[in-house]
Amino acid sequence: QVQLVESGGGLVQPGGSLRLSCAASGIIFSRYIMDWYRQTPGKQRELVATIISDGGTGYADSVKGRFTISRNGAKNTVYLQMNSLKPEDTAVYYCRVRGTNYWGKGTLVTVSS
Repeated sequence: QVQLVESGGGLVQPGGSLRLSCAASGIIFSRYIMDWYRQTPGKQRELVATIISDGGTGYADSVKGRFTISRNGAKNTVYLQMNSLKPEDTAVYYCRVRGTNYWGKGTLVTVSS
């Protein structure tokens, strides 16, 4: 049974940083494309960052240069390092195994002074 568990969200001031984690069981991350999404009330989920099996990465324009996606194969965990956070980054963040219906339950990030 595949499980994805996000953690690391919280309240942070504008300009601050957070690191989100997505720990997986029942699946080997390194074999798949992994995505981080985010969603705010009333809006569709937005693809934020992607990491592919060879370690290549991609980012939404809105987070490029501020967010970094990475992967630890030994821990079967994907990370999202978020720096220079802005109020508009406030959302629930989800990880996903691309091409499947495997999603985590999300972790809330609130950027506010």
